[in-house]
Amino acid sequence: MLFQLYSEHAVMQIIGWVLVFVGLIVMNELGRRTKTGGMIIFVIIPAILTLYFILAHMGMFGGKENPTVAFMDGWFHYFKLYAADIGCVGFMMIKYKWGLGKKEWFKWWPWFIVAANIMIANVSDMESAMAAFSITGDFSGAWWASNEGVFIYGGWWNIVNALAGMINIFCMTGCIHLYTSKDRNMSDMLWPDMTIWFIVAYDIWNFEYTYVNLPTHTWYCGVALLLAPTFANALWNKGGWIQNRANTLAIWCMWAQVVPAFQLSSRFAAVLPTVYGGATENGVTTMDLYAKAIELYNAGAGKTAQAGEIVSSMGIHADPRAQGFVAMAAIAANVICIAVIIKRSIEMGKNPYSNEVFRGTKDFEEAMARARVEA
Repeated sequence: MLFQLYSEHAVMQIIGWVLVFVGLIVMNELGRRTKTGGMIIFVIIPAILTLYFILAHMGMFGGKENPTVAFMDGWFHYFKLYAADIGCVGFMMIKYKWGLGKKEWFKWWPWFIVAANIMIANVSDMESAMAAFSITGDFSGAWWASNEGVFIYGGWWNIVNALAGMINIFCMTGCIHLYTSKDRNMSDMLWPDMTIWFIVAYDIWNFEYTYVNLPTHTWYCGVALLLAPTFANALWNKGGWIQNRANTLAIWCMWAQVVPAFQLSSRFAAVLPTVYGGATENGVTTMDLYAKAIELYNAGAGKTAQAGEIVSSMGIHADPRAQGFVAMAAIAANVICIAVIIKRSIEMGKNPYSNEVFRGTKDFEEAMARARVEA
C-alpha cells in the first residue's frame, strides 16, 4: 500500500479526498469557461491573498499564530502558488489573445513555466538526497526535518526521480503549436501534442515528487490534485490538460496556504504514507510529526542524525519500499515517453519541439477537433 488508510479516521479521510477532487474540478470549470470567472479566480483572489499574506507577516490576523504564518511560511509554498498563478494568467493571455498573448514568441511561455516548476522540484529532490548523504555518507536513506515541519526520508529514490523530472522536461513537444478552443467562450488553451504519453509520465513523476518530499500533504496534492486535470482531459477537455493542471494547482495552493488545518489537523487530515511505518498503529498524527520536526529545524539540527532518533522515539520505522518502487516507475515512464518521441521525430524528420510529432494519434486528433484554426 502507498498510504496508511486504515485508521479510525479513514472514512473521513476518503470523504476529504472526494471533496478536494470534486472541488478542484468545479473551481477549474468556473475559472476556465469565462473571462469573468478566470479574472476573479486567478487575478482578483490572488491579489487579495497577497495583501493578506503581507499583513499577516506584519502581525495582523494573529501574527505568528496565524495558520498561514505558522504552518505554510516556507518559500516553496509561496513559489508554487505564484508560479502556478502566473502560468494561469499567461495561459489566459494566449487563449484570449490579450497583450503579449498575441505574440508568436509568447507561445513558449507554457513550456517555460512548466519546465521551471519541474526544475524547482528536481532541486528539492536533490536537496533531500544530499541531506540524507550528509547524515549517513551514502544514499541508502535517512530522516531529516525540513523548514516546513516535515520529517522526510531522503535517499537514492530522490536522485532517480530528479532524473525522471529532467527527462520529463524534454517530453513536452509541439511547444509553440498552441490553439484556442472554438467554443463560443473560447474556454481553453489547447496543447494538442501534449498527449497521454506526456501526461502519464508527468503524473507518475510528480506523484513521486510529492510522495517523497511532501509526504504529509501528498494524499491531496499528490493524488487528488494530479487526478483532477487528468480526469477532465480524459472525459471532456481533450487537449486542455496543461491549462487545467495550472488552474487546479493554483486553486489548491491558495486553499492550502489559507486553510492549512484542513490537511494537517482537521477530521479530514491527509493520510500518512507508508514511509512512516507504525505511525498509525502508534497513534502518531501529522501534527505530532510537525511539532517535533519544526522544533528540530528551528534548533538548527534538521539535517542531523537527531531527526532519525526523534522519529524512532515516536515508534516509527522507515519503510521506503513504496518510495523506491514509484521512483523506478517514474524513470521508466519517462524513458519510454522520450523514446517514443525520438522514434516519431526521426520517422517524420522533424524537430519535436517546434513541430507536432503526435499528429495522427487519437489524443492529438481529438484535441485538434476542438481547436480554432486560423486560415
